[in-house]
Amino acid sequence: LPGMPRILRILNRLTIGGPLLNAAYLTRYMAPEFETLLVVGDREHHETDAGFVTDRLGIEPVYLPEMGRSIDPRKDYKAYKKVQGIIRKFRPDIVHTHAAKPGAVGRMAARATRVPVVVHTYHGHVFHSYFSPAKTRIILAAERYLGRLSDAIIAISAEQKRELCQEFRIAPESKFHIIPLGLDLDRFRDGREAKRAQFRQEFQVRPDEVVISIIGRLVAVKNHGLFLEGLSRVLSRTGQQVRAFIVGDGETRGQLEERARALGIPFTTSQDLEHRAPLVFTSWRSDVDCVVAGSDIIALTSLNEGTPVSLIEAQAANRPVISTRVGGIGDIVREGETGLLSAVQDTEGFAANLLRLVEDEELRARLGSRGAGFVMERFSYQRLVRDMAALYHQLINQKKP
Repeated sequence: LPGMPRILRILNRLTIGGPLLNAAYLTRYMAPEFETLLVVGDREHHETDAGFVTDRLGIEPVYLPEMGRSIDPRKDYKAYKKVQGIIRKFRPDIVHTHAAKPGAVGRMAARATRVPVVVHTYHGHVFHSYFSPAKTRIILAAERYLGRLSDAIIAISAEQKRELCQEFRIAPESKFHIIPLGLDLDRFRDGREAKRAQFRQEFQVRPDEVVISIIGRLVAVKNHGLFLEGLSRVLSRTGQQVRAFIVGDGETRGQLEERARALGIPFTTSQDLEHRAPLVFTSWRSDVDCVVAGSDIIALTSLNEGTPVSLIEAQAANRPVISTRVGGIGDIVREGETGLLSAVQDTEGFAANLLRLVEDEELRARLGSRGAGFVMERFSYQRLVRDMAALYHQLINQKKP
C-alpha cells in the first residue's frame, strides 16, 4: 500500500519470553497499517530455539548471526554494518529495537543512516542483579548515549520507567512512554478443561493432587533454588498430595537437579515415561496453555523481573499466582486479590504462602477468579497494537516538515 509506514524491528534472539512475544505480535498484528521487517540475532548454545512462535504467526525473520548476546567488538561491528545495509534496502520510517544488544547496534546504525524515527523498548531491568559495579557503570554510560539517539523510549511498566528515568537517568522524562506487554491471552481462556485433562493425563496426575508449576528459563536471576526450598518445606508440612513442575531449561538445570537431590525431593524428567515423583523437570514446552490449565498454582521466584509473562498468562487462565515482590510484579499481580507475594529472599515467607495455597482450595479459587478480568484489559496484544500504532503515528507526524 502506498504511504504505508515501514518499521524495521530488531530483536536480540528467538528465545521464549516477553521480548520475543512482544516483537512477534507487533510484527504480525500491526499489518496492514504498518509494514514490518523483523531482524533477529543469534541465541546462545544453551538456549532453546523458539522459532515455532514466529512460524505459528507466519513471520519470516531476517537472521543476523553476528548479533550475539555477549559483547564481541568484531562481531558487533559486522552486525552494525549489516543493519545499515538492511536499512538502506528496506528504507524504514521507524527503527524499533528491543532489548540491550539490538538497542546498541540498531540505534547507532539507524542514526548513521538517517532513519527518521528511532524507538527502543527496555524489557528487563538491565542494571541490577546482572553485572559487577564497574561493568554496570560502563553500561549506564552507553545507555545514556543511546538514549540521546532515541526519539522515544518504551518502558513496559510504571516501575521500570521510574527506575530508568529517575534512578539511572537514561534520558529525559519527555522521551519515555509506558506501553505494557501485550500477549495472546485468548489461548489461555479457550478449552481449559480439555487442556487440563490432557496435561494431567500425560503426567499421571490424580484429581486430588495439587499441581504447582514454575515456568521460565533456568538461569540464576530466576532464582529457582527458592522454589525448591519452598517446595521442600511444603512437602514436609502438608498432608495434601502435591506435584511440582519446573517448566523450561537453561544453564542452571544441573545445579537445580543437585539441589533437589540434596533436599531429598525425588524427581523425574521429560525423558521418563512414569511420573510418580513429587517433582518433574519438563524442559521446554510449546504448549504452555496446557501446562497452565493443568496447574492449580503458578509460581515465580525471580530476583528481578520486568513484566513476567508467565504470571499474566496464569491470571488469564484464572490461576492463582505466588511470587517474590520484585520489579514490575506489583503492576501485574494484585497482592492478596489475584496472588500472594513475599520478599525476594524470604524463604520462610514464600513457603508459608505456598502452603496456604496448597491447603486452601477456596483461597485458590477466590484468587484465581479475579485474575482474568484484570489482565485481559491490560495485557492483550490487541491493546498493545493500539497503543503502539498511536505512538508511531505521533512520532512520524512530529518529524514531518
